[in-house]
Amino acid sequence: MAIFSQLSRDRFNRFRKIKRAWYSFILLSGLFILSLFSEILCNDRPYILSYEGRLYFPIFHFYPEKEFGGKYLTEADYVTLRNSDAFINSQNWMLLPPIPHSPLHSYMDLQGTPPHPPSAKHWLGTDSSARDVFARLLYGFRICMLFSLILAAISTLFGILIGGVQGYFGGLIDMVMQRLIEVWSSLPFLYVVILVGTIYSRSFIILILILSLFQWIGLSYYMRGEFLKIRCLNYVKVAKTMGMSNFHILFRQILPNGLTPVITLLPFQIVGGIGALTALDFLGFGLQPPTPSWGELLSQGLNNLFAPWLAISTVVCLFTTLLLATFIGEGVREAFDPRSSTN
Repeated sequence: MAIFSQLSRDRFNRFRKIKRAWYSFILLSGLFILSLFSEILCNDRPYILSYEGRLYFPIFHFYPEKEFGGKYLTEADYVTLRNSDAFINSQNWMLLPPIPHSPLHSYMDLQGTPPHPPSAKHWLGTDSSARDVFARLLYGFRICMLFSLILAAISTLFGILIGGVQGYFGGLIDMVMQRLIEVWSSLPFLYVVILVGTIYSRSFIILILILSLFQWIGLSYYMRGEFLKIRCLNYVKVAKTMGMSNFHILFRQILPNGLTPVITLLPFQIVGGIGALTALDFLGFGLQPPTPSWGELLSQGLNNLFAPWLAISTVVCLFTTLLLATFIGEGVREAFDPRSSTN
């Protein structure tokens, strides 16, 4: 028994033939998968550390500063350790990741005042707190993608449930729910973020929950229209005549045939999630510092116009990500359009 129907395979083949969308999907997916291993690729903790004849694995285990000749039981500062004369002039050594910088470490020992310009050690320079910009962009990309994907998943679930119930039952239920949605959508979103963030702090989970309360509204309109259309088809009437439950008809009969808006809107929901998080961070209502954030880097670029590498590097990353996601969305929409003929 085939997992996917012939129609789904045809749509996937049409999507693959749209080169711009297919290559964008491969590139964006590959970058996201790489970002999931940011701690391994970009970190100031070494893979292996040899100190006084003993081997340590700091990237996998916690070692206190006292283990390496320090005074405290807090985690060792490996940047300070590898630059110390005692470490350099002995037989000690360490194997570092390809990008030996943490997004949270401040390199205050660099000459001049931060932000520092790009150099051989810091490819995109440092920000106003002397933290490596490349590391913060990489970790910020992972946060943006995870945030937008989780937000899109939750919003899609709410949109399907609420829009599906409206479209399937119609009548008074549809009218009452539609009026409630209109009232809810009129609430000032930014004020809600400020209020809830002030009370419960602006954490990753809190921001997702707040945005999920509003993000589903657009999709619910599409799902309502799809269910209103499909519920009048003959096979749905036959299912009702056979005594099938509303739950079965909703999720086993109608939903599989009404997923086109969900699939085609998903990439654009991801674009919206990235844009929303970046905007909130830029305004200061997003994730709490010192979380790596593209919006926070944009804000630093605005406040430090003499350091253009902050704004330029962040804008390039944001523009490229949104462009790739938009190409994917256009490709999916074209692949699901039965009137399209992709050569």
